[in-house]
Amino acid sequence: MFTAAHQQLLLVLADTFIPSLPAADAHAGFLQGHGAERIRLELVAAAIEAQPERAQRQFRQLLALLDSRLLGLSWGGPLRPFGQLTAAERERLLQCWAQSPLPPLRQGFQALRKLLTFLYYADSVATAPNAAWAAAGYPGPLALTDGLVDTPRPLPTLQPDRDVTYSCEVLVIGSGAGGGVVAGELAAAGHDVLVLDKGPYCHGCDFNQREAEMIGKLYDGRGTLSTTDGGVTLLAGSCLGGGTTVNWAGSFRTPDYVLEEWAREHQAPHFTQPSFQASLDAVTAALHVNTDYARHNGQNQALLDGSQRLGQPTRLIPRNELGLDDSDQHFRGLGFSTFGDRYGIKQGTLNTYLKTAAAHGARLLPDTRVARITQEAGRATGAEALHTTAAGQAVRVTVRAKRVVVAGGAIQTPALLLRSGLHHPHLGQHLHLHPTVAVSGAYPWPIEPWYGPSMSVVNDSCTRLDGTNFGAKIETPPAHLGLMAMTLPWLSGAQHKQLMQQAAHLGSFIVLTRDRDGGRVRTDRHGQPLISYRLSDFDRRSMLAAVRTAAEIHVAAGAHTVFLPHGTLPTLQVQDGRIQNPAVLDGLPQLDWSPNRFGLYSAHQMSTCRMGGQRATHPVSPTGETYELRGLYVADGSAFPACSGVNPMLTIMALAHYTAQHLKADLATAVPRVAVAAG
Repeated sequence: MFTAAHQQLLLVLADTFIPSLPAADAHAGFLQGHGAERIRLELVAAAIEAQPERAQRQFRQLLALLDSRLLGLSWGGPLRPFGQLTAAERERLLQCWAQSPLPPLRQGFQALRKLLTFLYYADSVATAPNAAWAAAGYPGPLALTDGLVDTPRPLPTLQPDRDVTYSCEVLVIGSGAGGGVVAGELAAAGHDVLVLDKGPYCHGCDFNQREAEMIGKLYDGRGTLSTTDGGVTLLAGSCLGGGTTVNWAGSFRTPDYVLEEWAREHQAPHFTQPSFQASLDAVTAALHVNTDYARHNGQNQALLDGSQRLGQPTRLIPRNELGLDDSDQHFRGLGFSTFGDRYGIKQGTLNTYLKTAAAHGARLLPDTRVARITQEAGRATGAEALHTTAAGQAVRVTVRAKRVVVAGGAIQTPALLLRSGLHHPHLGQHLHLHPTVAVSGAYPWPIEPWYGPSMSVVNDSCTRLDGTNFGAKIETPPAHLGLMAMTLPWLSGAQHKQLMQQAAHLGSFIVLTRDRDGGRVRTDRHGQPLISYRLSDFDRRSMLAAVRTAAEIHVAAGAHTVFLPHGTLPTLQVQDGRIQNPAVLDGLPQLDWSPNRFGLYSAHQMSTCRMGGQRATHPVSPTGETYELRGLYVADGSAFPACSGVNPMLTIMALAHYTAQHLKADLATAVPRVAVAAG
């Protein structure tokens, strides 16, 4: 993908973001290490190739600018290409781009910073740890020493090696919180179900806990999915089991006030009726949701302690886990389950509904990307897809089905419906992201945030601000070196490397905002999703109110330094439990919060095919069937009338369960099926 000149340019960029620093102490190897010696350019190329055509073109244009004499005009420096600048000039250029008034320059800076720092700290080979880990106190994968013996994959999958046609009663596209539940429910009811998923099937030792490899394999866009302006990085599972395979196991029931809002404002009364509560109860039981874990990790303990000292209530977060004991191996292993759970403790759809589906005859076909839904006379009739074999061979797949259920998530589901010819004016609109920032604290004692349950404590003091249903939750994220490197602001190579050296003592809280105002998903000429989202003034105020609270909790918990989530890295100094420079905290609202001036993230995408009783403004009816095409159902977070305000897995599963009951009734009224060939 890259020319020889661009390969050399990327290595020079890597050395500028992660420079070699003079050192003579025990960690001299860490400080003297530099980007070019550890970043594999084939991983950079793979990340860029996973992007839509437009993003790939922009990246090539970015490299062309950096390799041009005209580069000097972008920062007021010498008229020389990047590779001909001195090390000090290269760093100064990146600093100028980071604060540039020109959005494309800030976007280019952030794209390079996130990708190169992530790969430097996250990548490793199967036989040895990354050389940067020891100095940061990071242990690397437990898989290197846990002695786990691999077991056969419990789910049988189809393995076509030539173009093929399948017939079924119900085609389910996606296997996560939505698709997995629908497949399990319908197969158990005796229906012939086929499940397609564009991601791979991994099990047990396939989840090797190596950060760069697992994020590249298990997440959409190899973990680099973002809005078109680069302002928001989106994490979305793309593997068998979907988000339930890689999420943080938080199993929140939908708040009553949200369900009441959905029922009232979207003419969807079922959300407040016993039938939906019954679906919530059913999926809660199937996932073994509980709060019986033995202990918190360092981040969650800090959130608990700091909140209590401030007199703010907290709650334990229910988690979908089974067979967890109080051993160190289980405790530490939980921290790696965002890369898939090799120990089988997390009860995602891989370990629950998909097993039920397979046991009742459902067929599963991973590594299969659906191109379009087929239709005839106003009714969905199946799909056309492309399967990739283990050898890399492309196989065309045609599916004929009586009903089609789309559950690809709030980015891919509207993209599929749009490229299938649906035209509802609200399709792809109202994208909600739970926009999230991280507030980090440095503590005198080790936090080791990569161990233990990623999230077990939640602070709701900012959840409903100013008498509204909007605000933010304060929780904790999974923390591994690559994710930390791309999240922590970069002011200079030395500053960032010194901050990473403190990784074992850093604890982070996330501010997860219930956004009132939404974005949009469109498609490019190839049918790939283009994501637009801009944090509104209203939602920014909610976010910053919770950022302030999160910072105060860190202080109360004992942090001596607090890093605030802006590209200029506003930093609070703490002594004897008191902030020494409170003006920094007071000044947050006055900073420029436009895109790419701060790191904004989303692990929850919702509402792009929203459900409701008004056909003109909602693509999906309260039964889950689209208004536009009969026999086509949506059963994922894209059907939320608005965002859930809590980690959405359980709500998605309950909605899918509820929709499955309508599908059963719908199929019961259809003409009795005739036995079909398995293909």
